[in-house]
Amino acid sequence: MADQATGELRAGSFAVVVPAYNEGLVIGSVVLQAKRHTDRVIVVDDGSADRTAAIARLAGADVIQLKKNGGKARAMMAGFARARDLEYDTVVMLDGDGQHDPDEIPIVVAPVLAGEADLVIGSRFLETGAGIPVYRRAGQLVLTRFTNLSADGGNFVTTDSQSGFRALSRRALENLTFASEGYNIESDMIAYLAPLDLKVTEVPITVTYDVPHKHKKNPISHGFGVLARIVEVIGHRRPLLIFGIPGGIIALFGIGLEIYTFSVFFRTGQIHYVAVIFGITALILGLLLISSGLVLNFLVSMMKRHISEA
Repeated sequence: MADQATGELRAGSFAVVVPAYNEGLVIGSVVLQAKRHTDRVIVVDDGSADRTAAIARLAGADVIQLKKNGGKARAMMAGFARARDLEYDTVVMLDGDGQHDPDEIPIVVAPVLAGEADLVIGSRFLETGAGIPVYRRAGQLVLTRFTNLSADGGNFVTTDSQSGFRALSRRALENLTFASEGYNIESDMIAYLAPLDLKVTEVPITVTYDVPHKHKKNPISHGFGVLARIVEVIGHRRPLLIFGIPGGIIALFGIGLEIYTFSVFFRTGQIHYVAVIFGITALILGLLLISSGLVLNFLVSMMKRHISEA
């Protein structure tokens, strides 16, 4: 909450959760800067092979040390659980690699402390997006578009689905009941919280990529891994979108190929058997996808109706 006399955030009114994996070079600085804004910084050492945990403790962090590297989602959930156990009503999540500026914590957490939001996302693209490499901007755009599609029933549209700089209210923390793995947690959080009538908003943040460990994973494999998870969520919530539309396109392609093949046959008397077989296969596959989408959409509708009536 804000101090009415100074307008500043009261230290201790929220906890900061920082996932870290082999961040011994920067974690001390991140903790010390974050502690300027709160008295509780929870660092989750995700099975680091360096001195991340020891340095974080020396800097004054409350350290959770996981024996094995289980990915960002597992680390974040452990940090959220600690914050709930300590009865914090507000939590800020901040990456431990130094890309985020801890001095922007007050900007990110302010809407939650003011009761204006349950989830605040620090967006790198809300203003200029300056300094972000082109390949990152392109990849983030794709993931953000698909994440917005996955938030079925929600009115919120994000501009930065992969931002790890966020603030959550107690209500948001209590609804983190979904299963998530690795770096999917950012998209999963939006997909599951946005339709729950929680208040979600964004604030502008800055970012720097001039850090010691620029990539924990290959950016391409990381991007495709997150995208596959998002498509899985969309398939569960909007089966007609995932199955019906592609099925319709494939079926139309098969019909078009058959029409072309028979038009050639009537003109020349020759028939291309490979094209005929390919067209029939495409038509059958398309119809199967459409049927699957219709059946799954019916089941999803029945489940939603059952849940609403329960």
